[in-house]
Amino acid sequence: MIIPNWNAPSNIRAVSTTRIGGVSHDQYSSFNLGDHVGDDPHLVERNRLLLSAELNLPTNPLWLDQVHGVEVVKNSSSLQPNIKAPIRADASWSDEPGRVCAVMTADCLPIVLCTNKGDMIAAIHAGWRSLAAGIIEKTVAQMNVEPDSLLAWLGPHIGLDHFEVGLEVREALGGPHSAYKKHHEAQKVYADLGRIAFDKFLRLGVDHIVSVQMCTYANPKKFFSYRRDGQCGRMATLIWINEDNGD
Repeated sequence: MIIPNWNAPSNIRAVSTTRIGGVSHDQYSSFNLGDHVGDDPHLVERNRLLLSAELNLPTNPLWLDQVHGVEVVKNSSSLQPNIKAPIRADASWSDEPGRVCAVMTADCLPIVLCTNKGDMIAAIHAGWRSLAAGIIEKTVAQMNVEPDSLLAWLGPHIGLDHFEVGLEVREALGGPHSAYKKHHEAQKVYADLGRIAFDKFLRLGVDHIVSVQMCTYANPKKFFSYRRDGQCGRMATLIWINEDNGD
């Protein structure tokens, strides 16, 4: 487990998993939390139960049907997700203690947000399509707080040295020149999703941003990577407001 070091309020809990510590086999070995990638569903369920027990989660995470879009859903006690037909969205937020927001990744950028008062949280699945389409901007808008009250943590994702994209993707993503590196093929570049997201937050007025320097592609023992392996498992990044305020 990776625990964010981002000076969040004491009642905020957040974690990002690795591929280590579960019961799945082969390309899903071993802590696969994705139920949509071809793994044995019984093993995925056991991994999810292990996750809940290890973290002492107050409720089951709100698992989303992630489609690289910009839909954002509020995770509240009135929400009744259907396990057989999960909510199609790429971000969730909540202002209720005990509601667990979660995203799954295997190269895409996981992001968690909270307010400096510890009264609101969000989790974002940020692949390049979602970043280009405005998933960060839409999530912050739905939270409806002053941007400078937000803290952002950017989790493990594919790094600059391994994320090849075409020039059309670079044009769609935008961002600073420092987020790109020259490729040996003229029609491609290397892109840094974390740097692009960092820039987007700064432009919104969010200036408390921590980004971990862990590349999923370059660490096969620790992380799943779709670009590296194709069919593979998924890590999860979760955040919730602790009901006992950390006492």
